[in-house]
Amino acid sequence: MMNHPYESELKALKRSGRYRERRIRDSSLIDAASNDYLGLAEKKELHLKACETLARYPDHAPKASMLVNGYHPIHAAFENALCDANGFEAGIVMGSGFNANIGLIEALVRKGDVLLMDEEYHASGVAGSRMCEGEVIFFPHNDASALEKELIRSFGKRIIVAVEGIYSMGGDLVPKAIIELAIAHEAILILDEAHSSGVIGTHLMGILDYYAIEPTPLMIKMGTLGKAYGSFGAYVLSSAHISDYLINRAKNVIYATAPSLYDTARAHHALEYIQSHTLELREQIANRQKIVYELLGLRCAGLIVPIEIGDNREVMRLQEILKNEMGFHVGAIRQPTVKKAILRLIARVDIDESRLRDVCERLTHIWVK
Repeated sequence: MMNHPYESELKALKRSGRYRERRIRDSSLIDAASNDYLGLAEKKELHLKACETLARYPDHAPKASMLVNGYHPIHAAFENALCDANGFEAGIVMGSGFNANIGLIEALVRKGDVLLMDEEYHASGVAGSRMCEGEVIFFPHNDASALEKELIRSFGKRIIVAVEGIYSMGGDLVPKAIIELAIAHEAILILDEAHSSGVIGTHLMGILDYYAIEPTPLMIKMGTLGKAYGSFGAYVLSSAHISDYLINRAKNVIYATAPSLYDTARAHHALEYIQSHTLELREQIANRQKIVYELLGLRCAGLIVPIEIGDNREVMRLQEILKNEMGFHVGAIRQPTVKKAILRLIARVDIDESRLRDVCERLTHIWVK
């Protein structure tokens, strides 16, 4: 027993159908499970360009924290390009979205502050909220009226609102009214754009681009590089004032080795690719949204297609059917990640439209609404 101290917990997970395993990716399957929305993780040209960028420098790894000796011209160039593309004053590249959310929220919410967080905010933000010194209030998902009540009755040194552009499991947008409320009440607004940047907006830059809202000095945009940008890492965009504060207080910036130079360079080339192929990508995204609506009756804000099943074992069974019959790998998401088990199909733009139609058609026969 002493050699297996968590045996009872693992057995409980197996009994409830919540046990997880790592499996080597099967490249023979069509990938409809990952967050590589634009298929850029498989673009060889971005890999070659990133290698060419690194070859211009004598060093190919960051070597240290950004504040010691790890801040590299590759980091700075990408930060500047992101600011230009999104209309923010300053940016900081970080290690990952999970890392960025924890560091951002722990640093921003000080004693005497109030954090108002959407109840479906990502687990990384929830973890960060448990580390901060201020009061934390979760408001009902996407409920603008509930948020307004909290904004009216909350009294703190600073009020911070944290929401996502597109929510990772439900695939739904944050309402424009929530952003407008944060602006009207002069709250600091954190926008987690992990699943919206690169997918929505006139310029595919995310939720502010989608709603045509100009960034304010109290807005913070956090985005990841491991999704639409086909790389790894994250970034935080803000005013110069908030960026200066984070450089001095965010532990994930101060005490962590700076992000990978290869991944940063690759993401920079991905940004350039998105900017030079915006119209084509928008058309491909719209075509896939249309297929999903026509066959499944589901309207998607982005490319996340959540299909509620409700039973942990059933969602695993349906996942296996699609693998074995169609050669499609879709996500089988169970508690506690979601309240009710879902199949999470990602309608990536590099999935052939006819194949997407086929899998949606098959779903109409095996999915009981």
